[in-house]
Amino acid sequence: MNNSDLANGIDAFKAAFRRHAAGVAAITSVAPDGRPVGFTATSLASLAAVPPLATFNMAQASSSWPAITVGNHIAIHMLGPHSRHLAETMAADHDLRFVGDHWRASENGLPLLEGATAVMIGRIIDVHPVHNNAVVVVEIEHGILGAEDEALLYHERTYMRPLALESNSPSV
Repeated sequence: MNNSDLANGIDAFKAAFRRHAAGVAAITSVAPDGRPVGFTATSLASLAAVPPLATFNMAQASSSWPAITVGNHIAIHMLGPHSRHLAETMAADHDLRFVGDHWRASENGLPLLEGATAVMIGRIIDVHPVHNNAVVVVEIEHGILGAEDEALLYHERTYMRPLALESNSPSV
């Protein structure tokens, strides 16, 4: 690396995270006014197995933000290449995210996306505001397994699938 490869502050941050592949999930919930809300997330992480906790990050300016309150339920949808359309839909115009037959309401009204490889249903137990964003902690209550699929990754502003490396590959 030489000095021409260096960037400062936000430019360095953005460039580095574009090079960091992340799994893709869609998070859905119900807003206080009863309408379904959702968004695509690449910040989903496991926090603990006992009790089962997951975290994700989001902007407080998000159209889904009003649904992110302690005690509210959410559905976390794991996505694969066959459900890439869900990632694209949940990242598009918020007024169009629930137009169509790619989702259904659960018994309690929670929006469930059709075609996810797995869905975890949980309750928000903590929200940590940080500047204009927040870290959200969810306790998983139950889940639904869908059809198996490869992982869907987001890397360099593109959706991708992983490629297994040979165990004796010199590039590992």
